[in-house]
Formats: sequence, structure tokens, C-alpha cells
Amino acid sequence: MVVQSKHFLNTAPSLVLDSLEGLCAINTHLALDPIHRVVYLGDQDRSKVALLCGGGSGHEPSHSGFVGQGALTAAVCGNVFASPSAGQVRRAIDLIDNEKGTIIVVKNYTGDVLNFGLAKEEYAARYPDKADRVKFVIVGDDVAVGRTQGNIVGRRGLAGVCLVYKIAGALAQTGASVDEVYDVAQYVSSRLGTIGVGLDHCHVPGTAVPDTHLGANELEIGLGIHNENGHRRVSPVPPLNELIPTLLEMITSTTDRERSFVPFKNDGTDRVVLLVNNLGGLSELELGGIVAEVKRALDKSGIKIIRLLSGSFMTSLNMPGFSITMLLLPAANDTGTPSADLILSLLDDSTNTPGWKWSSRSVPKPPFVSSSLPTATHAKAWSASLKAPDINQFNNAVERACRALITAEPEITRMDNIAGDGDCGLTLKGGATAVLEALGKNSISGNDVLGSVITISRIAEDAMGGTSGALYSIFFSALAQALAKSPSSIATQEVWCTALEAALDRLYTYTRARPPSRTLVDPLAAFIGELPSGLAAAVEAAREAAEGTKDMEAKAGRSAYVDSIKLKAERVADPGAWGVKVVVEALAQ
Repeated sequence: MVVQSKHFLNTAPSLVLDSLEGLCAINTHLALDPIHRVVYLGDQDRSKVALLCGGGSGHEPSHSGFVGQGALTAAVCGNVFASPSAGQVRRAIDLIDNEKGTIIVVKNYTGDVLNFGLAKEEYAARYPDKADRVKFVIVGDDVAVGRTQGNIVGRRGLAGVCLVYKIAGALAQTGASVDEVYDVAQYVSSRLGTIGVGLDHCHVPGTAVPDTHLGANELEIGLGIHNENGHRRVSPVPPLNELIPTLLEMITSTTDRERSFVPFKNDGTDRVVLLVNNLGGLSELELGGIVAEVKRALDKSGIKIIRLLSGSFMTSLNMPGFSITMLLLPAANDTGTPSADLILSLLDDSTNTPGWKWSSRSVPKPPFVSSSLPTATHAKAWSASLKAPDINQFNNAVERACRALITAEPEITRMDNIAGDGDCGLTLKGGATAVLEALGKNSISGNDVLGSVITISRIAEDAMGGTSGALYSIFFSALAQALAKSPSSIATQEVWCTALEAALDRLYTYTRARPPSRTLVDPLAAFIGELPSGLAAAVEAAREAAEGTKDMEAKAGRSAYVDSIKLKAERVADPGAWGVKVVVEALAQ
């Protein structure tokens, strides 16, 4: 089933026009013909060539988001995934009528080609003296569609068309003739290759939720931007460093008889403009990782990235997927073609179109790491020598506590999915795993209790992170400070009691949580308060405090933002408090 099938809207039929009104409200240089759903430049320079595009809605920011100086002059918007009518397109041609001519750019889909083509022919019949000043460019950059199938329908138009908008639009802005703009648009179109991949299909508002038959651990290579079936499905979902080379090979191959659409040489001289496009449902976090992996793969293959663009250019509503587009730049010795310098300068030219993403306008460089930054070195910072009464018992207790946390991870995660943000179990498991590794390396040992506590503090900061990591790190740092002040060389129960009380007091300076608060502080404070009466009593107090969070209203922590009625109805314990309970119970076994 599709990932998301709920939407924010008034009604499904009104969504497109509502969205266009919002676009024009944000971007005051844009105008809207609401009847024909045409977005156009309100201050068009009619002494220059105009660019017109459009198609079905649902691909935002394409197409309306690319209207602006140095890009499209107008965009015609159909219903979601449906071509606009020829009448809408004719209205757009009239709205942007000018002295030099108009270039119509369409993606290669049957409805778009027919309706925009019909409008062009009707315009030419009505104004025969202007017939030669309206040109038609069809962009088909999808490499998932092989030659056998493509001979019938041609390659589909995907995100590569956005590069045509920008380059041709910038050239038109310079005052170039309609033939010059047309020739460059055609050339750029012929040098494009795009491949898309999706984890699932998108959902069209107002329609039934489709069953895509894509498994939970399956992806589809070549998935179309209108939910068309792709080239093939892959299961399980491979890591990026395996998936990306496969996708790039489909664009750059010169031996695949079904493809080899773009004349790559693959000899180390190829130079490209790279566009990594979010199909609508990916997080920025994932998209950044995809960009990094694509760059690594191209660097390894010898293909040089001259410009790198990333973001949402051509989406498919909320589809969880991405596409990779490469524009192969002309070589220095190519003749009869636009120069690479011209193409890059047009790509880099400023534009006020809302859909165009910022770029550095330069060759991407490796991530900056300064070799001149000083590396801090620290000698052992503590002089106190503090050992456990029984070194093996100390080590075994630490190991038991870590393994207990790892075992409890699914249950703690279940609790946090209800009471928090779902990461507490994995956070604690990550810390426990790192402590086990340190224990195996003798970085944690009962032979050096103070050093062990400091190591655990650092692990909490590095391996856990987030709020839990900070709280644990502060607590163990404070505990280490208190232990360092002990006059004893043996970590007796009395030494632990004094140091733990001091550490809790220090922790209180950084959190408002006080028992009862439905946080990890509840069992922690209960344990420390009862420890003078013995370990068994302290563990029982911590257990009762953790259990008590099931019926408690949160006063601090992430649970404070969750509906208290829901928490009480679920009777789920605070996950952080449960983690403390798991630790102290294991320590006392």
C-alpha cells in the first residue's frame, strides 16, 4: 500500500487552483488566469522569446514553480496527472504573445504532446504570419524505457526537462532569436539521461488507495512519475553504495543495446551537470546521503561533475523516491554545438523563479576538513586511584546491565513509540553496545572505577546522543567528579552513596525534572535515596518508581508533549525510566 493516503485540502477538485493561488500570493511577480489555470509572468518583456510549458499537476514545483525571469514565461496546469486541454494551452500562448516567438517545451507523454501540439497547430492556422515563430520541443530523458519500447512511445519526460527550462529560458533572457533558443533547447534535450527509483507509489488525492504490490523491503527502478510501472523491482532494498552504481550504469552505458541514449565516452573525459531530484516523499536527510553516494560513484567512474543540483524539481506528489539526471556537456573539440561554457553560464544565471534551487555555481569539492586544526592531547586527568572491592564482580555487573538493555530494546522502543519519539530503545542499545566494546578492551574495568565512569560518560555523549545521551553523560561526569574527591582507594557502598547523591544534585541543575515527573529521574532518585539501606532496597525502590510512571502525568521530558489521557489509557511506563530500572536490576543480580 502507498505510504501516505491522507491529505490537507478543501476538496480534491479545488486543490490545483488553491495551490496556484498560494504560489502567486507568495511570488508577487507571477499572475494567474484562474479559469484556464495558467501561471504567467506579470511583467513579461515582450521583446524577448517566451517559453511555455505545462502538464498535469502533482509534480510541483514543476511546472508553475519554474515561471520567472530567465526560465519559463508561462505554465499551463492540468488536473493531477492529467494533461491540460488544448484550449488552456491556446489561452497561454495568447497571454505571452510577443515580438520574437514562443518555444513550447513538453515532456514526452501522449496527452501533453497531443494537447500542446494541437494548440500550436490551431494557433498557426489562426495566425499564419506567426506560424514559424512558435517552436515545439519534446523532452524524453527517461533511460528506464528501452529502445524496443521507446520505438513505439519514445522515452518519457522526467526531471531533465527542468534543465531545459533553465538553460533555454536564460538564453531567451539575453535577447536571442527564437531559432537560437530552439536549437540550444533541442541540443540540451538530446544530452539528457534520467533514471528514477521509488520505494512505493504515491497517492492521488480524491482517489482510492491503490495496492501497489510493492513489498515492505522492495523498491522499483524506473517507476514513472504518474505511478507507471518501472523497469524492474529489487528485493531486498540494497544499500545506496550498491544501488547507485546500477542506476548510473543505465544512464552512462555505451554497450546496452536497449539504452546508450547519451554519447558518454567513459574514458575519463566526460563532464556532466548532475541533478538529484526528490520525487516528493524523501527527507532531506536521505536526499543528502543519496547526493553524497552519487558523487562518490561518479568520482570513482571518472565522470567529472561540473555542476551539482539537488532538491525537489519534478515530484510525483508524495512518492518516496528520487531520480538522477545527467546532462552530458559538450567536449572542447565538439563542433556545431553550443559550448560547455555557454551552457554553464546559462545554468548559473540568476532567476527569480520560485522552483529553482540554489547552487554553488561551481565544481563541487570534497567536504572541507582542515589539516591545520590542532589536535588536543590529554594526559590522564585524574590522580585518584579507585578500585572496586571485587574487580570481576564490577566487570560482570557492567556486562549484565549492558546485555539487559540490549535485550530490552524492543520493549523500550514500543513504549517510546507511544510515549515519545520512538528512539529511546535504540539510543540505550547503542550506548550499551559501546560500553560492552570498551569493557572488552579493558577501557572499563573495576581496576579503575574512576576512569571507567569517565569512559561511560564519553560513550553516553558519543554513542547515544540526543537528550538521553546528554543526561547520562552529565550524570556520569558529575559522578566521576564526586568519586575523584573520595579519600578512599576502594569504591565501597558508602563511597558510591556519597558520589551518587552529589551526581544527582548536579544533574538537577540541568533539568527541571523532579520525582514524580514520569522521567528517568524517578527511578534514579529512588535508587540513590534508598541505597544507604542496601542494594536490594534501592533496586526495589527504583522498580516501584518505574512502574509508577504508568499511571502518572508527565511533568517533564518528551512525554509531556503527548496526550496524557492516551498515556494513562495505554498504561505504558516512561521508556527512560524503564531503562534505568533494567540497568539497576541487572547490576544487583
